[in-house]
Amino acid sequence: MPIYHTLGTIPHKRHTQFRRPDGKLYTEQLMGSRGFSGRSSLIYHHNMPTQAREIRKIQDCRVDHADEQMLRHHHFKTKDLKKSGDPVSGRVVLLHNSDVSMAITVPDQSMGYYYRNGQGDDMYFVHEGTGRIQTIFGELPYRPGDYVVIPRGTTYKIHPDAGTQRYLVIESASSIETPKRYRNEYGQLLEHAPMSERDIRRPERLETFTDQGKHEVRIKARDQITAYEFDFHPLDVVGWDGFLYPYIFNIEDFEPITGRIHMPPPTHQCFEGRNFVVCSFVPRLYDYHPDALPVPYNHSNVDSDEVLYYVNGNFMSRRGIEVGSFTLHPSGIPHGPHPGAAEASIGAKETKELAVMLDTFHPLHVTTDAMPYDDKSYPYSWLEPKGFTGEGATG
Repeated sequence: MPIYHTLGTIPHKRHTQFRRPDGKLYTEQLMGSRGFSGRSSLIYHHNMPTQAREIRKIQDCRVDHADEQMLRHHHFKTKDLKKSGDPVSGRVVLLHNSDVSMAITVPDQSMGYYYRNGQGDDMYFVHEGTGRIQTIFGELPYRPGDYVVIPRGTTYKIHPDAGTQRYLVIESASSIETPKRYRNEYGQLLEHAPMSERDIRRPERLETFTDQGKHEVRIKARDQITAYEFDFHPLDVVGWDGFLYPYIFNIEDFEPITGRIHMPPPTHQCFEGRNFVVCSFVPRLYDYHPDALPVPYNHSNVDSDEVLYYVNGNFMSRRGIEVGSFTLHPSGIPHGPHPGAAEASIGAKETKELAVMLDTFHPLHVTTDAMPYDDKSYPYSWLEPKGFTGEGATG
């Protein structure tokens, strides 16, 4: 978000002497995007962030595409995904292309290291759980419904509270931003936007660590994880200011745009990156034309793949969908409501559904890790079962 923010102590002028209490200079670091022409922040460290004691490769993190890439609709049931790994290592990548990937994480371990994504922005949608994220920019407490946007280059560690944690993770090769059509030339969100700057939670409580000892930072870049070991704490920042930092937007703060007839998916958009958009489907009033059909009409994605992650509620146009389901409706073939859903929706006043949608403008590849959760009968779910009356079609 292009909002100026600052925490901690910084000098009056950029690139000038700024000394520690012992007289030594703090180390100034520019963290910037698009060379020197994009958003950036200036960070002041106790130590030089370049002083690594040891560097070692941890693992490759390229995803494997499933052999079966048939053009068909997919339904991935991840509700019963087994807990595994920590919030980073436990990611199960389901869908992937060169622009963006989608993963689900249900961790059962804590992070014994700090993490930095050097090749993409991380967006965590918190489905279940609470906790806090320590970053070089300060702390971000999180709760269910939060979109946590962490720009590349940010060093962080997730500290989950007790209880089940479940995150949808979107990793973007480009910056994740708010839709351009909702911003003016100054970057301010406009009056008709479904969100505002008041809804954004920025880093708070910058804690500076000056302790010595071994600390590990794992960095993802060039499709591999590399461990950097330092003799000092990586969160040694005394202050910073700028426009580039992690932030949180909660899906409950998204204000739905409604109309007399069914509104198309772009009205649900809340984020975008290169060749993809992220939309939020939230509880809202249905269309109020006297002859309105509340459910979506059949549509053909001629140039985009559509993924829906179902969070909770009553999913009006689908049957057989459960919490934690992913549906992939690829380009080239139409999709729409299940039989009976349109008729059953007539007269309904509102929906309580909650879902996250990712639309991509380049085809998504199904990964090998996704196949165990794939319901292969889903492409035939539009066939009316014998004796079907339409009852329950909105579930």
